[in-house]
Amino acid sequence: MGKNRKVPAINGTSSADIAFMLLLFFLLTTSMDTDTGLARRLPPPPDKSRQLDQQEIKVNKRNVLTVMINSSNQVLCGGEYIDIRQLRAKVRTFLMNEARDEHLPEYEIKDVPFFGTMSALSSKHVISLQNDRGTSYQAYIDVQNELVAAYNELRNEVSRNKWGQLFENLNEEQQKAVQMIYPQNISEAEPKNYGDR
Repeated sequence: MGKNRKVPAINGTSSADIAFMLLLFFLLTTSMDTDTGLARRLPPPPDKSRQLDQQEIKVNKRNVLTVMINSSNQVLCGGEYIDIRQLRAKVRTFLMNEARDEHLPEYEIKDVPFFGTMSALSSKHVISLQNDRGTSYQAYIDVQNELVAAYNELRNEVSRNKWGQLFENLNEEQQKAVQMIYPQNISEAEPKNYGDR
Protein backbone atom coordinates (compact mmCIF):
# COMPACT_ATOMS: atom_id res chain seq x y z
CA MET A 1 0.00 0.00 0.00
CA GLY A 2 2.95 2.26 0.05
CA LYS A 3 3.02 2.51 -3.72
CA ASN A 4 3.51 6.02 -5.13
CA ARG A 5 1.31 6.81 -8.03
CA LYS A 6 2.81 8.82 -10.86
CA VAL A 7 0.86 11.84 -11.94
CA PRO A 8 0.56 11.88 -15.72
CA ALA A 9 2.42 14.81 -17.37
CA ILE A 10 0.41 17.42 -19.27
CA ASN A 11 1.27 17.61 -22.92
CA GLY A 12 2.28 21.26 -23.46
CA THR A 13 3.17 21.14 -27.13
CA SER A 14 -0.23 22.29 -28.32
CA SER A 15 -0.39 25.17 -25.78
CA ALA A 16 1.96 27.27 -27.89
CA ASP A 17 -0.19 26.67 -30.95
CA ILE A 18 -3.33 27.71 -29.11
CA ALA A 19 -1.67 30.84 -27.72
CA PHE A 20 -0.46 31.78 -31.20
CA MET A 21 -3.92 31.30 -32.71
CA LEU A 22 -5.53 33.41 -29.95
CA LEU A 23 -2.98 36.16 -30.49
CA LEU A 24 -3.57 36.07 -34.24
CA PHE A 25 -7.34 36.17 -33.73
CA PHE A 26 -7.17 39.27 -31.50
CA LEU A 27 -4.75 41.06 -33.83
CA LEU A 28 -7.02 40.51 -36.80
CA THR A 29 -10.28 41.42 -35.08
CA THR A 30 -9.12 44.44 -33.07
CA SER A 31 -9.39 47.84 -34.70
CA MET A 32 -6.85 50.53 -33.95
CA ASP A 33 -7.20 54.26 -34.32
CA THR A 34 -4.91 55.65 -36.97
CA ASP A 35 -3.87 59.22 -37.63
CA THR A 36 -5.17 60.31 -40.99
CA GLY A 37 -2.86 63.33 -41.28
CA LEU A 38 -3.44 66.40 -43.39
CA ALA A 39 -4.83 66.28 -46.88
CA ARG A 40 -2.12 67.81 -49.04
CA ARG A 41 -1.29 67.21 -52.66
CA LEU A 42 2.42 66.81 -53.28
CA PRO A 43 3.92 68.56 -56.29
CA PRO A 44 4.59 66.37 -59.31
CA PRO A 45 8.11 64.99 -59.71
CA PRO A 46 10.43 67.28 -61.66
CA ASP A 47 10.48 66.83 -65.41
CA LYS A 48 14.03 65.75 -66.24
CA SER A 49 13.76 66.98 -69.81
CA ARG A 50 12.90 70.49 -68.62
CA GLN A 51 14.94 71.57 -65.61
CA LEU A 52 14.35 75.15 -64.50
CA ASP A 53 16.99 77.20 -62.74
CA GLN A 54 15.94 78.75 -59.44
CA GLN A 55 16.68 82.15 -60.99
CA GLU A 56 14.02 81.58 -63.67
CA ILE A 57 11.25 81.21 -61.09
CA LYS A 58 10.08 84.66 -60.11
CA VAL A 59 7.30 85.24 -57.63
CA ASN A 60 5.74 88.65 -57.35
CA LYS A 61 5.91 89.74 -53.69
CA ARG A 62 2.32 90.93 -53.73
CA ASN A 63 1.20 87.34 -54.40
CA VAL A 64 2.89 85.89 -51.28
CA LEU A 65 1.52 85.93 -47.74
CA THR A 66 4.08 84.58 -45.27
CA VAL A 67 2.74 82.95 -42.10
CA MET A 68 5.37 81.98 -39.54
CA ILE A 69 5.04 80.14 -36.23
CA ASN A 70 7.97 80.66 -33.86
CA SER A 71 9.25 78.35 -31.13
CA SER A 72 6.89 80.04 -28.62
CA ASN A 73 3.92 79.20 -30.89
CA GLN A 74 3.36 82.86 -31.75
CA VAL A 75 1.96 83.56 -35.22
CA LEU A 76 3.56 86.15 -37.47
CA CYS A 77 1.37 86.95 -40.50
CA GLY A 78 2.54 89.38 -43.17
CA GLY A 79 5.26 90.70 -40.88
CA GLU A 80 3.14 91.35 -37.77
CA TYR A 81 2.31 89.27 -34.70
CA ILE A 82 -1.34 88.33 -34.52
CA ASP A 83 -3.57 86.12 -32.38
CA ILE A 84 -4.44 82.86 -34.11
CA ARG A 85 -8.10 83.90 -33.97
CA GLN A 86 -7.25 86.78 -36.34
CA LEU A 87 -5.47 84.59 -38.88
CA ARG A 88 -8.54 83.48 -40.85
CA ALA A 89 -9.70 87.08 -41.36
CA LYS A 90 -6.18 88.15 -42.44
CA VAL A 91 -6.01 85.33 -44.99
CA ARG A 92 -9.51 86.14 -46.29
CA THR A 93 -8.54 89.80 -46.75
CA PHE A 94 -5.40 88.70 -48.61
CA LEU A 95 -7.31 86.30 -50.87
CA MET A 96 -10.30 88.51 -51.60
CA ASN A 97 -8.41 91.74 -52.33
CA GLU A 98 -11.76 93.47 -52.81
CA ALA A 99 -10.19 96.90 -53.36
CA ARG A 100 -7.74 95.40 -55.88
CA ASP A 101 -4.87 96.73 -53.76
CA GLU A 102 -1.53 96.61 -55.60
CA HIS A 103 0.09 95.07 -52.50
CA LEU A 104 -2.35 92.12 -52.40
CA PRO A 105 -2.68 89.20 -54.86
CA GLU A 106 -3.36 89.73 -58.51
CA TYR A 107 -6.65 88.82 -60.09
CA GLU A 108 -6.90 87.58 -63.63
CA ILE A 109 -9.68 87.18 -66.16
CA LYS A 110 -10.66 83.52 -66.46
CA ASP A 111 -13.29 81.62 -68.36
CA VAL A 112 -14.89 79.64 -65.51
CA PRO A 113 -17.47 76.94 -66.29
CA PHE A 114 -20.98 77.83 -64.99
CA PHE A 115 -19.80 81.42 -64.32
CA GLY A 116 -18.54 82.59 -67.71
CA THR A 117 -15.73 85.12 -68.11
CA MET A 118 -14.92 86.66 -64.75
CA SER A 119 -12.21 88.11 -62.55
CA ALA A 120 -10.78 85.36 -60.33
CA LEU A 121 -7.88 85.02 -57.90
CA SER A 122 -4.62 84.40 -59.69
CA SER A 123 -3.27 80.87 -59.34
CA LYS A 124 0.14 82.53 -58.83
CA HIS A 125 -0.72 83.52 -55.24
CA VAL A 126 0.95 81.56 -52.42
CA ILE A 127 0.42 81.34 -48.68
CA SER A 128 3.85 80.38 -47.39
CA LEU A 129 3.67 78.54 -44.06
CA GLN A 130 6.94 78.38 -42.13
CA ASN A 131 7.47 77.02 -38.66
CA ASP A 132 10.26 76.63 -36.16
CA ARG A 133 11.54 73.21 -35.15
CA GLY A 134 10.36 74.09 -31.63
CA THR A 135 6.77 74.79 -32.72
CA SER A 136 4.24 72.53 -31.01
CA TYR A 137 2.30 70.14 -33.18
CA GLN A 138 -0.99 71.58 -31.91
CA ALA A 139 -0.02 75.14 -32.88
CA TYR A 140 0.97 73.91 -36.36
CA ILE A 141 -2.37 72.09 -36.79
CA ASP A 142 -4.32 75.12 -35.51
CA VAL A 143 -2.64 77.37 -38.09
CA GLN A 144 -3.25 74.83 -40.86
CA ASN A 145 -6.93 74.68 -39.89
CA GLU A 146 -7.29 78.46 -40.05
CA LEU A 147 -5.62 78.66 -43.47
CA VAL A 148 -7.82 75.96 -44.97
CA ALA A 149 -10.92 77.41 -43.24
CA ALA A 150 -10.34 80.76 -44.98
CA TYR A 151 -10.39 79.05 -48.40
CA ASN A 152 -13.41 76.96 -47.39
CA GLU A 153 -15.39 80.02 -46.29
CA LEU A 154 -14.72 81.84 -49.57
CA ARG A 155 -15.61 78.77 -51.62
CA ASN A 156 -18.80 78.27 -49.60
CA GLU A 157 -19.81 81.89 -50.23
CA VAL A 158 -19.38 81.47 -53.99
CA SER A 159 -21.23 78.12 -53.91
CA ARG A 160 -24.14 79.51 -51.89
CA ASN A 161 -24.47 82.54 -54.17
CA LYS A 162 -24.48 80.42 -57.34
CA TRP A 163 -26.22 77.16 -56.30
CA GLY A 164 -27.61 77.80 -52.81
CA GLN A 165 -25.53 75.07 -51.17
CA LEU A 166 -22.16 74.45 -49.55
CA PHE A 167 -19.07 73.70 -51.61
CA GLU A 168 -18.82 70.14 -50.26
CA ASN A 169 -22.34 69.36 -51.54
CA LEU A 170 -21.57 70.39 -55.13
CA ASN A 171 -20.86 67.87 -57.86
CA GLU A 172 -17.30 67.43 -59.11
CA GLU A 173 -17.60 69.82 -62.07
CA GLN A 174 -19.13 72.55 -59.92
CA GLN A 175 -16.38 72.12 -57.30
CA LYS A 176 -13.69 72.43 -59.97
CA ALA A 177 -15.28 75.65 -61.20
CA VAL A 178 -15.29 77.16 -57.69
CA GLN A 179 -11.68 76.03 -57.20
CA MET A 180 -10.76 77.98 -60.31
CA ILE A 181 -12.09 81.13 -58.62
CA TYR A 182 -10.28 80.44 -55.33
CA PRO A 183 -7.39 78.01 -56.01
CA GLN A 184 -5.78 76.77 -52.80
CA ASN A 185 -2.03 77.35 -52.80
CA ILE A 186 -0.45 76.66 -49.42
CA SER A 187 3.30 76.13 -49.48
CA GLU A 188 4.92 74.49 -46.46
CA ALA A 189 8.61 75.15 -45.89
CA GLU A 190 10.86 72.75 -44.05
CA PRO A 191 11.01 73.65 -40.32
CA LYS A 192 14.00 75.77 -39.32
CA ASN A 193 15.35 77.28 -36.11
CA TYR A 194 13.75 80.72 -36.24
CA GLY A 195 13.58 81.15 -32.45
CA ASP A 196 11.34 83.85 -31.00
CA ARG A 197 11.96 86.50 -33.66
